[in-house]
Amino acid sequence: MLLGGARTAGPIGGRWMQLLIGVVCMSMIANLQYGWTLFVEPIDAKTGWGRTAIQVAFTIFVVTETWLVPVEGWFVDRFGPRIVVLLGAVLCALSWMLNAMADSLVLLYIAAAIGGIGAGGVYGTCVGNALKWFPDRRGLAAGITAAGFGAGSALTVVPIATMIASSGYEATFMAFGVGQGLVVFVLAWFMVAPPKESATAATAAAPVRRHYAPQEMLRTPVFWVMYLMFTMVAAGGLLVTAQLGPIAADYNLEKTPVSLLGLTLPALTFALSIDRVLNGLTRPFFGWVSDHIGRENTMFIAFSIEAVGVMALSAYGSDPVAFVLLTGLVFFAWGEIYSLFPACCGDTFGSKFAATNAGLLYTAKGTAALLVPLGNVMVAATGSWQTVFHTVAIVNALAAFLALFVLKPMRTRTVAAATRSAPRLTTRLAD
Repeated sequence: MLLGGARTAGPIGGRWMQLLIGVVCMSMIANLQYGWTLFVEPIDAKTGWGRTAIQVAFTIFVVTETWLVPVEGWFVDRFGPRIVVLLGAVLCALSWMLNAMADSLVLLYIAAAIGGIGAGGVYGTCVGNALKWFPDRRGLAAGITAAGFGAGSALTVVPIATMIASSGYEATFMAFGVGQGLVVFVLAWFMVAPPKESATAATAAAPVRRHYAPQEMLRTPVFWVMYLMFTMVAAGGLLVTAQLGPIAADYNLEKTPVSLLGLTLPALTFALSIDRVLNGLTRPFFGWVSDHIGRENTMFIAFSIEAVGVMALSAYGSDPVAFVLLTGLVFFAWGEIYSLFPACCGDTFGSKFAATNAGLLYTAKGTAALLVPLGNVMVAATGSWQTVFHTVAIVNALAAFLALFVLKPMRTRTVAAATRSAPRLTTRLAD
């Protein structure tokens, strides 16, 4: 197949088929995060555990999904993607099967942890594999792969909501858990890492540069600036993701009909469907944009739009049409972090340890998840979502400032230094 202008051996379908496999796998695990909000109210109605206690499961899921990705990335870098995704498929299916049987918060939390480990293995492997197969188009490849996770649940929002209403959330957990896990399990057998000579050929025209090992990356200040920004922006998006159902319920919009684009659906269902599509499209779109105008410039634009969108949601979100459209804008301006930050990491620290390094940065999402229950605490203390929205908007505006005026000059210096030191370090790393 062709890779960066050179012909090398590779799997059937080449690197684009590997990308497609990653996208489908990502879409199959997306509901573990993005479909969760549909289950919160039905679980609470049956068990009486309370929103805050139930949302702890969401936090556990995200923490285990992200904080173990570096370990899973280490296995991928050394043993290839297949075994990690196979195990991830089994764990993801088991998680939702346990959710279906959960008769206590403890079992719900255990299921969340199992699902997080499985989803993290699939997510980290697919993104890391895309970065390795496409060193010449990192933003686009990471964006397309992450789009599977962002938009993958869009087609199943209505079926899941319908099945919950007709058959109960337990049967829905069971059916979708088994089905999604089975698809990932089958596709995992076709995943392979790129040949070493392919990566060399793809970057032959680029300047020789240093490839940072994970422990070296962790000692650089620029990594921690990225980590801080990732955490800041991810926290706001995760809060809205987890709380969209409760927000709609508090605004009395959960079942309010909305007519747009020739369709009429309940406001929450409509919002979830549009949000998932836009949350997916934004990842390759902004990834492609960042390949052309730079990562930090793109971050500044996206984070600024996010701040404006959240403030508008705060002001006009009680209107059902505005709720649908503005949540769509919020997700469009948020989801791109899952393409921009992995691409930025690969640009800065090289592709040799891409899966592990991107996994370490991805743990920022887990750190951000710890802040999600604070949304319920703030609402309980103030009686409204306004303080939450204003806080999220301010944090995004600050992240936009950091991208342009702090991260950009720091990363420029780091990349320049890595390029200058490459000849000496390349020999040492090869040994």
